[in-house]
Amino acid sequence: MTAELVRGQNHPLPDTRLEIRVSAGHPVVACATCSDAQGTVRDEWVAHPGAPTMPGVEVPRRATDAPRFTVDLDAVPEAVHQINVLLALPEGAGGPAQFGATAAPFLAVTGQGDAEVASFTITGLDTETALVAVELYRRQGAWKVRAVGQGYAGGLAQLLADQGMVKALEAAADIQGSAGVLRTPRAEPAQLRTSAADGAYIRPDMPRPDQTPAPGPDATLPDGLSAPGQQPASTGPQQTPTPDAPPTPGGPINYAHPRRQSVAPPPPPPAAPPAQPGQPAAPVAGDATGWSLEERLYNQIWGMFEDLARSVAAYRSAVDFAETRMDQELDQVLSDPRSRIGGAGDAAREAARAKCEQLTDQARQALDRDLAQLTAESDVVEPALPPAFARWDNPAWHAYRVPMEIPMALRLGDLQLPESPELRIPLLVRLPLERGLWVDSGRTGSEAAMMLDDAQLRRLAMDNAVTHAARLLAVYPPGEFTVHVIDPAGAATASLAPLVGSGVLAGPPAAGAQGVSATLAALTQRVDLVTMAVRGGAADSLPPDLDTAEQLLIVNDFPHGFDDRAVTQLRYLADEGPAVGVHLLMVADREDASAYGPVLDPLWRSLLRITPVPDDHLADPWVRHAWTYEPLTVPPGSGVLRQVLDQVAAARRSWGR
Repeated sequence: MTAELVRGQNHPLPDTRLEIRVSAGHPVVACATCSDAQGTVRDEWVAHPGAPTMPGVEVPRRATDAPRFTVDLDAVPEAVHQINVLLALPEGAGGPAQFGATAAPFLAVTGQGDAEVASFTITGLDTETALVAVELYRRQGAWKVRAVGQGYAGGLAQLLADQGMVKALEAAADIQGSAGVLRTPRAEPAQLRTSAADGAYIRPDMPRPDQTPAPGPDATLPDGLSAPGQQPASTGPQQTPTPDAPPTPGGPINYAHPRRQSVAPPPPPPAAPPAQPGQPAAPVAGDATGWSLEERLYNQIWGMFEDLARSVAAYRSAVDFAETRMDQELDQVLSDPRSRIGGAGDAAREAARAKCEQLTDQARQALDRDLAQLTAESDVVEPALPPAFARWDNPAWHAYRVPMEIPMALRLGDLQLPESPELRIPLLVRLPLERGLWVDSGRTGSEAAMMLDDAQLRRLAMDNAVTHAARLLAVYPPGEFTVHVIDPAGAATASLAPLVGSGVLAGPPAAGAQGVSATLAALTQRVDLVTMAVRGGAADSLPPDLDTAEQLLIVNDFPHGFDDRAVTQLRYLADEGPAVGVHLLMVADREDASAYGPVLDPLWRSLLRITPVPDDHLADPWVRHAWTYEPLTVPPGSGVLRQVLDQVAAARRSWGR
């Protein structure tokens, strides 16, 4: 399935032979530069229409409105750590003067078999005339693609100078000339910035035309960089202003910058206020690394998870060491017949126990210190979470608006450990979903499940599935997520009321054997068609009435109402569906399907098992913890679920979806 990237987002590349297709709607000059580990571009590491090939990269030989880049990552020199894909408007060709006056450029990265790996639409451009569209970069021995979309109002000269090229002006002139366009003098360029859609990134320390006097026609800029405003000899001599005179329009500007970076850096995380002497710094929401607040919060949450796992693991190890040491000392005392009785033996035993208690207390103090810091961080982070990461009682849901972009992840519940039951870490899964979900409606062995009868447990499981489906509908743009329901016996009518009443379902819940068969047949056919189209590189041949949105199938009370054919289709959807945007949300008790034996084992293993009540079934192989999963529930009496679904339905109607 294609990953639709937004600015700053990255995606792994499964193949080393790639093609990057650009659709701009107007002629653009396509170039590529390579940079080393320090981000520096060498003069020989540039491919452009005049020199269309370099090791591992080939670009078009002229300006076109649909250029294609061919990349062989295996042939790229070992010293190259990053490949930048550049687009620029031809100068003096009578075309658009800036990207803001054109349609948004679209890029698609395809791999073997013409399968599309990732796509990126560069929106929010304004006065930019050249831009870094995407970059391919090495990460821990593998290659990834990152959506950049960094624009330069000063054109190719400014872009190449920012990448560290010494003769950026001459290189830009050669590239424009080789693209088959006549270069004419340009007015003085604006400062380096990206579009306002990402937050204007303007270098305030870059010289401005009204601050720096222009050097004469024979002057050179630092490091040998020629002045961008120098005119060709045929245009006549250039006026040399005095230091007190304003710069001549079109005069040279110094683009050299000692802190040059090849891409716009991510916005800095918020800084914590100064801490009191001897006290830890106060936590701040979003102080992790990332290109957006959402990514910083995502990384911060998983950092909290790792910190809690390490702290509890250290505590358990210390307690185990103290108890083992006490046992060894007691064994040593008891091994000597002279110390088994009498005052000496009692004193030795008391000393061993006291040492164990001392070590345990020290370990607990260290754990309590870490837990206090994590609790303070959680208290700051939780209110700052966006709806996709937030609990249902978070005020973010009361200010909810239907989004226009898919978030990075979705919150499925909370995780906790016995040593800190009050500290809950959000359980986040990346979107789009890579595997289906299974809400276990059976007896899981937890105390909470044992206190409920079968009917209550099944009702809670279906209620939990509905809240997950509502959350998925709420975080996707209008019409980009479709939900189907199979309820063979109609037992989940009460639980499904919010979805049915708001009108967000694709159709009424399928009931009976006929409804089960029709729904599964339609989704199976969709998986077949999309899979064949993707593998054959014929996405344009899909039927026009095919719903291209992500699909979610909620299955209640499995396997009741399923014959052998329906079970086979369900297994097929679980295996092949996620790759083409079809996902399962099963509500089932595994014991009810025990008659099928091991045939269904692959189905259960392919799904992420969650429970409608707290249960410690999530194993952590990293530090061997058993994490307790706690589901997300809507506060009793709250109308937030119906309010959110009504907004989703209204947005769909307004968008005609």
